[in-house]
Amino acid sequence: MLTDGEVLDCLIVGGGPAGLTAALYLARLKRRFILIDSGAPRAAWIPASHNIPVFAGGISGREILARQHDNLRQYGVAIETGTVQSLHKRPDGFVATIGHGHGATSTISARRVLLATGAVDIEPDLPDLPNAIQRGLVRYCPICDGYEARDQKVAVIGHGDRGMGEAIFIARTYSRDVTLLTLGQRLELSPHARAKLDEQGIRIVEDPVETLEMENDRIAAVHVHGREHRFDVLYSALGLKYRSDLALSLGAEHDPSGGLIVDAHCQTSVKGLYAAGDIVRGLDQIVIAMGHAAVAAIHIHNHCELPTEDEPGGA
Repeated sequence: MLTDGEVLDCLIVGGGPAGLTAALYLARLKRRFILIDSGAPRAAWIPASHNIPVFAGGISGREILARQHDNLRQYGVAIETGTVQSLHKRPDGFVATIGHGHGATSTISARRVLLATGAVDIEPDLPDLPNAIQRGLVRYCPICDGYEARDQKVAVIGHGDRGMGEAIFIARTYSRDVTLLTLGQRLELSPHARAKLDEQGIRIVEDPVETLEMENDRIAAVHVHGREHRFDVLYSALGLKYRSDLALSLGAEHDPSGGLIVDAHCQTSVKGLYAAGDIVRGLDQIVIAMGHAAVAAIHIHNHCELPTEDEPGGA
């Protein structure tokens, strides 16, 4: 339990793989911290990931999170359900306002803050099928599970450079039977871009999807302009919405999409504010998120008693 006026070594925001890894490190480093989790980690959407070392048969996102929670219990780690509504910088650290539902709020003070709030995939607009990615009907990470889709009929939902890039990635890596579904978005392709798609044998369907055919709890076919297109696997390449508002409110450096830019210690341009996982610009991978968290937690531990640049005596 926190005492009135207590200043923590660190506040961790977000209970996905990155936040939970940071909690493990800080617990073992005997730091005083708390983790605030809103209960909606993106990792929970993963049906099975096969590129996490030591899990040869693959592991679901929910199982990863459950194992991390079990691991933390032995250290008595405090995980508090809530939403960080605001984050303010002051000379000796940060003050966060936490929402607990029904209008109840509290405040937490900490010398350092680690944001592991992640991102949310943009859901495709498919007829009569909301939350297709969250439900595991459309996949979002061919790096994680594309190997299992090798030599199958694959559809990529997307448009623009992102959609084209993912379709090419899958075609040259896993399958020679790839279709790009733009869901009604017209592609303005240069001759060079068109040639790259043609070189990989990628078909393009630009008309909207009218109906879907479900089979054994999966999308087996889409119907477009009166024609049926059958697939074994569908991937979405519509991008992410970064949960980086707290960092942006403090002026943290970011890319045009809102992904945070960090240094070699996973510290943002705001001294004392760290970021780990999908919220950071770069590859969205669980092992990378865990690596971010480990690097950040060790740096936080090593600098907890040292002032930041904007404090008296800071380096």
